[in-house]
Amino acid sequence: MTIKLLMGALAIAVSGVTLAQTATPRIDQREANQELRIQQGVGSGQLTPRETARLEKQQGRINNVEAKAKADGTVTPKERERLARMQNKASRDIAREKHDGQRDLNHDGRKDRPHAKP
Repeated sequence: MTIKLLMGALAIAVSGVTLAQTATPRIDQREANQELRIQQGVGSGQLTPRETARLEKQQGRINNVEAKAKADGTVTPKERERLARMQNKASRDIAREKHDGQRDLNHDGRKDRPHAKP
């Protein structure tokens, strides 16, 4: 994945968040923050393409659950709780992947090998 493609996906996600803020602003803000954290990890090389794809897929599942919760016009407390749990797990996953030592600093789509110590 290229950075331009990921930034385009982020722009679409943020615009979608703007349209849906009336019903779940806290959930939407967390989604936007997590997307930014993922993009920052891509930009810094802390996330490999595989990690990024996994985290983006997880964010997509959260979006789908939110859309289903909103489908009837009301997001119940139980649905909000489920979404919060999903977002908490996603947040932990983002942090874990960003700090696991796997890097793609040259953005070639492959993990960088650690330098051998002399």
